[in-house]
Amino acid sequence: MNSIINLILDNYIIFLVVLIRISGIFVISPVLSRTDIPMQAKVAFTVFISVLVVFFVRVDQQINVTLANMFYIVFKELLVGITIGFISYLFFISVYIAGQVIDMQIGFGMMNVFDPHSNSQVPITGSMYHIYALLVFLMIDGHHWLVKAIVHSYEVVPIGSFIINDEIMDLILRTFSQSFLIGFKISTPVVATIFLGNILLGIFAKTIPQMNVFVVGMPLKIVIGLGTMYLIIPVLFTVLQNIFADMQTIIYDMFKLVGKG
Repeated sequence: MNSIINLILDNYIIFLVVLIRISGIFVISPVLSRTDIPMQAKVAFTVFISVLVVFFVRVDQQINVTLANMFYIVFKELLVGITIGFISYLFFISVYIAGQVIDMQIGFGMMNVFDPHSNSQVPITGSMYHIYALLVFLMIDGHHWLVKAIVHSYEVVPIGSFIINDEIMDLILRTFSQSFLIGFKISTPVVATIFLGNILLGIFAKTIPQMNVFVVGMPLKIVIGLGTMYLIIPVLFTVLQNIFADMQTIIYDMFKLVGKG
């Protein structure tokens, strides 16, 4: 314990800079940035990872200790953690998009629930999908990926060397557009079955004029939509695994772009 304290005191500037980069991932990343996690636990976990990085990764880079330079380095180090968290969070946005599309088709478009994580109203199906995605993320040790990514970043992105260039912006924009595409793909089975249900209702309306399509159609859409969501849960588990694998790949692609630059 004394050796760790002495190491921190001898390299307190490096420790503080490492602490800034690692704390950036707690700002926006999934799981780690949730508001229902006590702030004391976040601070303790951030300090713990920072000590491990300084002790094992051996970040022994010399830093020019001037006020202007420290502000510049702190900003860039915080940007590294926020960028990693933002890229990972984009993939979780896709489940919200899928939930919004499904709610519009089922008839739950006007029903929203309060999300304490984002302090906003979110679609009820999107909230359910988001909770399911978080559980899958934890089951496959996705939070370990984020910690490994922030530790691995010191091997590719030295302190103060992170620069937002055109290639990184293009990567973020492609990931942002990909999140919308993933959301629409996730909602496709439910949308397709409800579309077939609408065709069936149209046939019934022509063949049985006495039937009130508007009265029958709403509960039928709900039954079809919820039934389809229940049936695709096993498939959704595999889909989310592939999505999170792509998330890890894109984060490491960002490191390659910075390392190349």
